Amino acid sequence: MTAADQELHFADAGEAADLAAFLARLIHYDRAAAVRLQAGGGVLAVFGRPPSFEVLAIRTARLEAIIGTDTTTATTATTATTATTAGAAGASGPGALDTTVSAGELGDALDTARAGRTADGPEVRDRGLVVTVPKAVTGPPWAGVLPPRGGWRRVSGLPGVDEVHGAVAAAVAEFRARDAELPEERRTRAERDRIGHEIWSRTLGDTGLPLRAVHAAQSLGFLRPVRAAAPAATSAGAGGGVATATPGPTAEPLALLAAGGWLRLRTPYGSIAVRTSGLSGLSVTPA
Repeated sequence: MTAADQELHFADAGEAADLAAFLARLIHYDRAAAVRLQAGGGVLAVFGRPPSFEVLAIRTARLEAIIGTDTTTATTATTATTATTAGAAGASGPGALDTTVSAGELGDALDTARAGRTADGPEVRDRGLVVTVPKAVTGPPWAGVLPPRGGWRRVSGLPGVDEVHGAVAAAVAEFRARDAELPEERRTRAERDRIGHEIWSRTLGDTGLPLRAVHAAQSLGFLRPVRAAAPAATSAGAGGGVATATPGPTAEPLALLAAGGWLRLRTPYGSIAVRTSGLSGLSVTPA
């Protein structure tokens, strides 16, 4: 059975809608964007790489089940409670999923499933949603090297939310000012790229996290205010859980984690991961 023979049964339609919005943002930066999907333990993890930022973006959503269209394979949220808590993905056995698909096709599948519910009425608005997994595509190189599943530790020195927003705003303002000051003969793509690389390669305070990671988090909607909702499900594991799309009102605003040559900015709406060293300690399982 292939991934395209499987259906994702989302536990909450609101999380599916947030996932669709995330995919739309990825497509904005790359119309041919691909995403790697890994699911198990009742959680779907979606990995994407917006090329403008050189980071890995991660979103998750709770699943009630992964069901094969031939009805021979299924995994449910009940089963998930007894599954390993090391990670949302990297699961194996019946109902597990690991595939790379077109972001556009997955977004279309989500939109189609959501459109089919418009006549159901407000009483079912926040119930689950069933989406068929698109056919697999040849994955880009980044899809083969994902952050480690566990071993994450907190990194101190991360500024507060207001300071993080301020750092991004200041960097954007500096880029625009320096771009405006360029003489006409130097106003080229290469010169603008050079200025952008200089600015966005700076680190956030003393954390070692490049500003491009924070800019990506803001551009992908990960830094918006936390709305009151049900408690967030995570792909838990050694302090490395990835927050889902519907965090509760007490969700931690921001956290910075490190493991295996990676840094990860975790927010209530997703994570941004960047590699800080070579391949040592990496696996192809999600954080």
